[in-house]
Amino acid sequence: SDDAIINSIFGRPWHPNDLSPAPPSDGLIDTGRRPPYHPCLGVPISRWGRVKMAQTMKAPLLYRPREPIGVEEIEVEDPHEGEVMVRMAASGVCHSCLHAADGSWKRYEETIPLVLGDEGAGVVEKIGAGVKSVKPGDHVVLSWAPQCGVCRYCAAGRPALCERRPPAGRFSDGATRMRWQGKPVYHFGFVASYAPYSVVAESSAIKVRDDVSLETAALIGCSVTTGVGAVLNTAQVPAGAAIAVWGAGGVGLNVIQGGGVAGAWPIIAVDIDKRKLALAEKFGATHLVDASKEDPVEAVTRITNGGADFTFVAVGHMPAAEQAWNALAKAGLCVVIGLGPTGSRMSVDNLDMIARERRLTGSFYGSARPLIDFPRFLNLYKAGKLKLDELITRRYSIYEANEAFRDLAAGELARGLIVF
Repeated sequence: SDDAIINSIFGRPWHPNDLSPAPPSDGLIDTGRRPPYHPCLGVPISRWGRVKMAQTMKAPLLYRPREPIGVEEIEVEDPHEGEVMVRMAASGVCHSCLHAADGSWKRYEETIPLVLGDEGAGVVEKIGAGVKSVKPGDHVVLSWAPQCGVCRYCAAGRPALCERRPPAGRFSDGATRMRWQGKPVYHFGFVASYAPYSVVAESSAIKVRDDVSLETAALIGCSVTTGVGAVLNTAQVPAGAAIAVWGAGGVGLNVIQGGGVAGAWPIIAVDIDKRKLALAEKFGATHLVDASKEDPVEAVTRITNGGADFTFVAVGHMPAAEQAWNALAKAGLCVVIGLGPTGSRMSVDNLDMIARERRLTGSFYGSARPLIDFPRFLNLYKAGKLKLDELITRRYSIYEANEAFRDLAAGELARGLIVF
């Protein structure tokens, strides 16, 4: 069963009787080991001759997919030019990280060992040369989509599609900023937010207001932006439009919230889990469809009197995407958000697409403009338009990452948080 697979991978949570020591209060450790020193400057240098200051920290490490995560002592460099070191406060537990850990996404087999985490917030600890947008002490939310600012997509206001992004898990120089046992450690989502300290590109450190808890703000970094952004940015849903959402997990709940902000009606939640449907109602769904008991296409068509104007797929399950397509009204738009296993395909009827002028699109990171959207979504939270605190189901330490993944896979979390 899926539960047996998850349990076989992630095992049981860390226990005080285990051999691994508990983390120090600040996450950093002085091991006494020292790298070679620059002969003139008298400071540590890397093996390539770059000047660096290295410190060590305890962080969860994915050794390879389909194996339990372990907590290891990892070296982290000071930020280079155009980079920022962030002292993390919290990181969301995301399905994307689960897919990398359980082997669903094959591309991460080439970037291991790996520190996971693509949704987090913290305080700027240090900045590299040339950084102007933030300073030490600033509160920031991390964006897993660094942007160059000059390519055609960035220039057109679509930085989520930046075409000059560095290689996966690395920086623009092709290197990482973490090492373990002398080997590079890769940064998941360019931010590696499960580590207590993360070095990121300046464009990934988005300054936000400091009157919001960083644990709350962390959710903006992925699930909120992906879900709410799909409604407001990608689909640009107008007031009064009928929407249906397949999947009421962390992203799906934020699609539902985005529908409320846009003024959509009805807002239909589709899921097979009664617990998630109950949550969907709390977050603004006006109608609930239990797909384990009735045909969701027929139900959505009945509720909307002919089909939804917009459907959103917040699960990586292609049969669900095909259902969402089939539940569209004429001229409707199906927005696919959820990423399935590597190689996933969905099919649509060509005549149906043309004769009914139905449209199909993807939504990558909610078509976000992080510099604009992160502060905007926090403003909506402060205005009472978005529920963020209510998304947090449970908090975990870095020693409980395996347990967090088990809970996520079991459908027990709206959003879990690793806190530091």
